[in-house]
Amino acid sequence: MTFSKKTIRGAEFLGCSGLIAFALFLQHSEGLAPCPMCILQRYAFVLIGIFALISLIISPINIFASALNWLIILFAGLGAGVAMRHVWLEHNPPEILDCGADLGFVVDTFPLAEALPMIFRGTGDCSIVLWRFAGLSIAEWALVCFTTILLIEVWQIKRKN
Repeated sequence: MTFSKKTIRGAEFLGCSGLIAFALFLQHSEGLAPCPMCILQRYAFVLIGIFALISLIISPINIFASALNWLIILFAGLGAGVAMRHVWLEHNPPEILDCGADLGFVVDTFPLAEALPMIFRGTGDCSIVLWRFAGLSIAEWALVCFTTILLIEVWQIKRKN
């Protein structure tokens, strides 16, 4: 069975849109406040979804199509990196839980060079698992999704060559 590039991009766009919608449902309906790492993962999913949508709209011959493949790979890789760190914090919580400032305060108050280490250090909130489905936490599911997107994109590039 062969999937066209448009089918794959449509699935990526709908998948990322669904993940963001579900994250917002958990936040607003179930009261699960996102930690800084959750927010960074959301940004990665939003960017992947936007690039997939743009790729659906433009012609596959266009030079931007290849750039969009690489941008999706970049943000799926960055998202996977954040998700891996998040999963690590969940499985190895710090001994002293430090509920630091939220992401907006950190980014608005500190220069980027100081804000990024603070975000990736995580807070006590990043190590607490508030929700599971099929035995996996939200961060673990995000890692599965980012890895799947990465594998699909690499497969797309290999298939094109």
